[in-house]
Amino acid sequence: MLKTVRTEDITRAVKEMCIQANHFLSEDMKACMKTAAEREESPLGKQILDQLEENLSIAGSDMIPICQDTGMAVVFLKVGQDVHIEGGSLTDAVNEGVRQGYTEGFLRKSVVKDPIFRENTRDNTPAVIHYEIAEGDQVEITLAPKGFGSENMSRVFMLKPADGIEGVKEAILTAVRDAGPNACPPMVVGVGIGGTFEKCALMAKHALTRNVQEPSPIPYVRELEAEMLEKINDLGIGPGGLGGRMTAFAVNIETYPTHIAGLPVAVNICCHVNRHVKRVL
Repeated sequence: MLKTVRTEDITRAVKEMCIQANHFLSEDMKACMKTAAEREESPLGKQILDQLEENLSIAGSDMIPICQDTGMAVVFLKVGQDVHIEGGSLTDAVNEGVRQGYTEGFLRKSVVKDPIFRENTRDNTPAVIHYEIAEGDQVEITLAPKGFGSENMSRVFMLKPADGIEGVKEAILTAVRDAGPNACPPMVVGVGIGGTFEKCALMAKHALTRNVQEPSPIPYVRELEAEMLEKINDLGIGPGGLGGRMTAFAVNIETYPTHIAGLPVAVNICCHVNRHVKRVL
């Protein structure tokens, strides 16, 4: 039996999610911020983390965006195959939600119509939308506003199979080391391993939406996440790039089967306001 989901409900949900994500950090990220402030060994680094916590508190109480870069809206849509979308285009419904959210929420509009001519669209549309058809009768929406200070520091490495896991580790460290202070650390590091050129990048972006307090269910990936987090924090970049222990809150890794001749690796970095909201309709 089909379940009907109206586009107006999707628009309303996306609108509310845009405003929520830009004003309130998720509970897992708030917990990481608090833990990082307690563990930071550098006095300056600890001061910066305390200021970031204060900023979050003020943003929530005064309804001010937690970062001036309110990002480009990235939306992951998982649509159940037993769902009937009624009321118009699903893509249009999502973009209308972004338009309303960024306009009514007084969020900065950062999207330009053309990458070369760069005329602002004035409503932060269009969003970048990734669709997945799944079993069931629900529509799962994950919205992640992505600021470009950290986005610009992301990398794709087309490694050789012989590079193996050590090559993967070096690629991750290279991306973070090269990013330095430009990714607004402490950061969350999303990694995609496998698939193809575009698949590994998509996995790295999606990895950023996973609860940072939940490690991978795959044993070797879980061990790799823990090892890379320790090595990244040994780099000494620290909060704000001014030195210290807490360079990253978490390393989230996703994997996928790949071709016998390749080992694609993508690293998508997000700053300390790793914004993401999920809703199910």
